[in-house]
Amino acid sequence: MLEVRAEKLRREVLAFAGAGAGVTQLHERAIELVGETVRTDLTCWAMLDPETLAISSMTSGRSRIPQQYEPLLAESEYKGDDPGTFAELARSGRTVVRASDLPVDAVAHSLRHGAVWAPLGLRSEVRIVFRVDGVCWGAAGFVRSGPDFTDRELEFLTLVAPGLAVATRAASVHAPAISGRGDHGPAVVVTDAAGDPIALTAAARGWQDRFDEVAPGRLTVVLRAATFGARSSGSGIFEARVRDAEGGWILVRATALIGGDEPQTVVTLEPAADGELTGLLLAAYAVTARERDVCADVLAGYATSEIARRRGITANTVQDHLKSVYAKAGVRSRAELAARLRTGREN
Repeated sequence: MLEVRAEKLRREVLAFAGAGAGVTQLHERAIELVGETVRTDLTCWAMLDPETLAISSMTSGRSRIPQQYEPLLAESEYKGDDPGTFAELARSGRTVVRASDLPVDAVAHSLRHGAVWAPLGLRSEVRIVFRVDGVCWGAAGFVRSGPDFTDRELEFLTLVAPGLAVATRAASVHAPAISGRGDHGPAVVVTDAAGDPIALTAAARGWQDRFDEVAPGRLTVVLRAATFGARSSGSGIFEARVRDAEGGWILVRATALIGGDEPQTVVTLEPAADGELTGLLLAAYAVTARERDVCADVLAGYATSEIARRRGITANTVQDHLKSVYAKAGVRSRAELAARLRTGREN
């Protein structure tokens, strides 16, 4: 019975993505479908950047997590010491993790469980990642106040996860990648140790409304994530590509400042420029390693004969690789392919 339900859900989400749904629309529909089998009080679904595993978009169910708790959830995801984060689960190779299966001491000291779920009376949690071809495209968390999630519910989530991964990957390229808004350069925000802004440029003020179009208070969440992402990184640098309300991409970068009495972090926000999405788009189109090499040479302007010589293959093989990529990306020429990989825009 579970297999039948899972297959039905897989077909529906793939058809929905194939019809042109964006990630947010896809996840909204998937939340409804999964909810028919797995009961939750709150659920939140994310698209993960396949290159960095940073959260690119968040979609909630009908009952949204209270806004005041969202910055704490962002902190717990990126601070580096909370158990069962989406990135940790993605790197572990597991698909599903139930909080009750994690070490008791780790859960007891978890910011997510202690400062968010406990005050809301939510005792049970399960998390899944959407992985296909070894690449993670999304994740989801489910919490409820009632009995713990059962083995049968975990089995169902495990069965549907691959289909959700394929659908999320497909939906990630349906919206315009580069926003057409008239932005006035990057915005700069300085945050304190808690991830709250203490100084910002005039241009940064204009981003408040843009992030609030996604969800009220979303800029606060992004700043908290960037701050703790930079401070927990070995390099002291954090970078994420975040979706806006129109489906375009915003590039968020953060780096920890050195010196000073209190920890501070510089966060910059700007529209993703041409070329900054190429790696993500190649992954979304499921391009092979050899096809990636050929695409890189196409973007560099090499002719077919030069690509063949550089890669040690025949000109016919180069053309075969290009035909395969054309079909995956939905383009018909080298010029269209180059434009698609640089901007993400559809024809």
